[in-house]
Amino acid sequence: MEERIRKAVEDALTELGAPGVSFAVERPGDASHGDYATNAAMAAAKMLKKNPKELADVLAERLQKTLGADAEKVGCAGAGFVNITLSTGAVRTLTKEATEKSWGTETTRKGKRIIVEYSNPNAFKEMHIGHLMSTIIGESVARLIQNTGATIARDTYGGDVGPHVAKALWALQKKGITEPTSAKEIGEAYTHGSRAYEESEDAKKEIDELNQKIYEGSDTALMELWRKGRDVSMEAFGRIWKALGTHFDYFFFDSEAAVVGVDVVKDGLAKGIFEESDGAVIYRGEKVGLHTRVFLTSRGTPLYEAKDMGLAFIKEERFPSDESIILTAAEQSDYFKVILAALGELAPLLAAKTKHIPHGFLRLTTGKMSSREGTIISATELLEDVVKRAGEKNPDPVIAEQVAVGAVKYMILRQSPGQDIIFDPEKSLSLEGDSGPYLQYALVRARKILSYASEGGQNEIPEMPYAIERIILHYPEVVAHAEHELAPQHITQYLTELAGAWNAFYAQEQVLGSVEEAYKQNVARAFANTMEHGLSLLGIPTPERM
Repeated sequence: MEERIRKAVEDALTELGAPGVSFAVERPGDASHGDYATNAAMAAAKMLKKNPKELADVLAERLQKTLGADAEKVGCAGAGFVNITLSTGAVRTLTKEATEKSWGTETTRKGKRIIVEYSNPNAFKEMHIGHLMSTIIGESVARLIQNTGATIARDTYGGDVGPHVAKALWALQKKGITEPTSAKEIGEAYTHGSRAYEESEDAKKEIDELNQKIYEGSDTALMELWRKGRDVSMEAFGRIWKALGTHFDYFFFDSEAAVVGVDVVKDGLAKGIFEESDGAVIYRGEKVGLHTRVFLTSRGTPLYEAKDMGLAFIKEERFPSDESIILTAAEQSDYFKVILAALGELAPLLAAKTKHIPHGFLRLTTGKMSSREGTIISATELLEDVVKRAGEKNPDPVIAEQVAVGAVKYMILRQSPGQDIIFDPEKSLSLEGDSGPYLQYALVRARKILSYASEGGQNEIPEMPYAIERIILHYPEVVAHAEHELAPQHITQYLTELAGAWNAFYAQEQVLGSVEEAYKQNVARAFANTMEHGLSLLGIPTPERM
């Protein structure tokens, strides 16, 4: 409906002599102002040299005629807003559409190929709660894009070579461990190696030499320990991804990106894009208003910068795409500006279609975590704790896990991707509102009512649509807005409002046995279909009971 209203406004402005004016069509903050509002009169007033209020009157009259039976009332308010209230017939038509399978789906990106990179835990470290941000936001972003008809590839990129790996392997060797058995064991080794690297010059020298050997790959015993350690790490990550409803089509690693990255940077050096400095190869970011970064060390070892350059070319080879999206912590924003600037000089088309989306931190009350200092809370520990808490009210372990995953995901997806989050386990599991379980429980209630639906229900039609119907009708535009901004919080916030409206409807209206039973069942079906689709886009499970 929003698109139809927008088209009607555009046509009216064109007829009035103001084509191409930028304006908004949105849902008013106050329901008493109608279902939609537009600032088009204020936006076009200067071009038409008219008073905004007077122009709003003219625009309202034209919209009333254009929208016809779909508009109950089109009026003016404030400094020149035009408010539109849909007719009862239009609302009921949209409620019926909300019961259909296609409700909320789009085709705006049909035929496009898009690759989304997220999660990105490093092998030889435990996945910590910070990685939950990227994993959960990235999965929802991928689902939003997939909902538009695009062909999606999910990929994750992890560090399996570099100083952190050398530190972990050094500590494992010192302990005589040749068969690491758990991610926790490897994570503890990394912490031990990191401390030794800072505190002992001998250890620092040994770890640096070990790092070089890993890149060379000639030490058979060392590389066997490396392979086993990486496998253990990836198996642990896989268990977490499965619990979160995430899967990946491609797994990229530093070890392969490093080889390609060295060649890419050397090619850029020959073309004058990079330059040598004290034996290292750098990119002078100052020439484009950024900062200088080292891509190859004086030993010729590739740093993260060179690896990310190589990764861009590997992705394009494996999955040629129209767009490449990367989600990482916000602290890497300046880093990616330099990477994309350098890539823009070397491969302009590849850089132009690459987009970096920053996300905030999942914080504790004690502040930022550090895997180097051994002060992290692993993703597994957090999930297990929330599952245990959820199990106190949900004895079925499957439902307890679904509720826990919903609780964690909601707390992360309720805010914009760039914001930091302090996770509160108690609040996350509340059934009183502003939580994942609140949404899940609302859906459980609706499904229960629908399970009692019968063909013989009475079918009187209420005089006016219910308030929840006027909320349901906005769902497709909320989805479109969330996808356009790649911002899942718009759906989270909408579903919270929708759940509240359902709970009010559930409390105030008798469904089963009422004279409007069939109609009310249809409203319940529209709500359930909308909530199911929205939760699916967020990656939040939908338990059958709670």
